[in-house]
Amino acid sequence: MSDAKSLKVCVVGLGSMGLGIAGSLLREGFPVVGCDVTPAARERFMALGGHVAGTPSEAARDVDVVITVVVNAAQTEAVLFGPQGATVALQPGAVILSCATMAPDAARDFAARAAAFGLDYIDAPISGGAVRAAAGEITVMGSGSPAAFAKARPVLSCIAAKVYELGDDPGTGAAFKIVNQLLAGVHIAAACEAITFAKAMGLDIAKVYEVITASAGNSWMFENRVPHILEGDYAPRSAVDIFTKDLGIVTDIGRGLKFPTPVAAMALQMFVMTAAAGMGRDDDASVARMLAGLAGLDLPQSQ
Repeated sequence: MSDAKSLKVCVVGLGSMGLGIAGSLLREGFPVVGCDVTPAARERFMALGGHVAGTPSEAARDVDVVITVVVNAAQTEAVLFGPQGATVALQPGAVILSCATMAPDAARDFAARAAAFGLDYIDAPISGGAVRAAAGEITVMGSGSPAAFAKARPVLSCIAAKVYELGDDPGTGAAFKIVNQLLAGVHIAAACEAITFAKAMGLDIAKVYEVITASAGNSWMFENRVPHILEGDYAPRSAVDIFTKDLGIVTDIGRGLKFPTPVAAMALQMFVMTAAAGMGRDDDASVARMLAGLAGLDLPQSQ
């Protein structure tokens, strides 16, 4: 199974990240079948030369590796274990790469259920954004058995610049990703607050972006998200609702551990407020629009 072309892969979920992953595999010569509920997503994948199937079970027929790139644990459960889920069609020994952000307990549950089908499960949340996904340069925070990683390594090498093998126990990868999402959500909220605060002070926010990205206050999220605000472009690369979910998981875990997460909790409320204002499906930089609306400020609008 070390020859890339001997591995058949299916990617369930062809959004911005899943499409990039599937496209990277196609470029390297993997036979790839895609599956998505959205016609536009299926069409984009077919335009890259991929084949599509109507259900996860159809997509997973005779494949060696299934990559699920859906939104949350509920969707992962449906595409793996539902009536038309991938596990219905997979042969024993196939590998599942589960990429959704979820609570560690959910990842452990799915791994145990996959094992009952004779399947290897890698808890493999990802990070890096759509651009890195399209370039095959995401980061994978994986946990699972050495045997599972050995089977999936040709695929992982194709889609990721960095693959962290974080131990044998599913759920460890999910926990690492939750730490990342705590920081990511806080940094997005802080970036949106900072650039809107600059607007409130009458500053040229394009110049603020130039100065801050060359200064100690910069963050990857400030550098990545503020251009969306400057362009007035809130088409969802990553939606507000993603962070209401992920920061909700952070605070739930913190409550269970009796560990305080006050900064994450405040960031969560900023995303909840933005969703309540009707922007849940818009780009997560819409937190700036929510703040601007409260303060009576006008941010740039797309032309």
